[in-house]
Amino acid sequence: MKLYGYWRSQATFRVRVAMNLKGIPPSDNEALDLAKGEQFNDAYRKVNPQSVVPALIDGDGPPLIQSMAIMEYLEETHPAPPLLPRDPRDRARVRALALIPVAEIHPLMVPRVRNYVEKDLKLGEAVRAQWIRHWVGLGLQAMEAMLNGDARTGKFCHRDTVTMADICLAGQVIGAQNSDCDVKPYATVMRIFNECMKLDAFSSAHPRKQADAPK
Repeated sequence: MKLYGYWRSQATFRVRVAMNLKGIPPSDNEALDLAKGEQFNDAYRKVNPQSVVPALIDGDGPPLIQSMAIMEYLEETHPAPPLLPRDPRDRARVRALALIPVAEIHPLMVPRVRNYVEKDLKLGEAVRAQWIRHWVGLGLQAMEAMLNGDARTGKFCHRDTVTMADICLAGQVIGAQNSDCDVKPYATVMRIFNECMKLDAFSSAHPRKQADAPK
């Protein structure tokens, strides 16, 4: 498997963790410097016309894109250990928790959105930072309420086994920390994050431990 990514990318972090948990780390990693716009190169556009990371090549089939879709693919093709519970209602809960970072928070703080707010709309760096803190705060507040108010929350988001929800939560906390957002108010979120980061599958995928991360 070949994984296209970027050291700071939350979405790439999610896929790295899922692959680590499944015991199938990519045999080939290709780093794209998003800050330099390498994702817009013609060669990568042929891999992913949306020009975002990650993208996963698995065998001779077409590239796989979008982190949630890739994790679902890995779950179906490499079912052990499972990253979704068996019960349909529990699966729906895990997916809902995962989608708060994936669909509600992270899309509003990716580079193309940050640059549009700061530069294209000419609102400046201070407004860009305020924008990120606002959406991160709303999303983590919702996750905290969902986790803290549900008896199914255990050591991790859903009982005592790692699921996709934990992967997405951990990536979002790291993204929030990288953007200097205050994460202290979210005690349950941070407790689960700290449990996740005790696992090598998570800690080895941390952005700062990637080969293309700045020294």
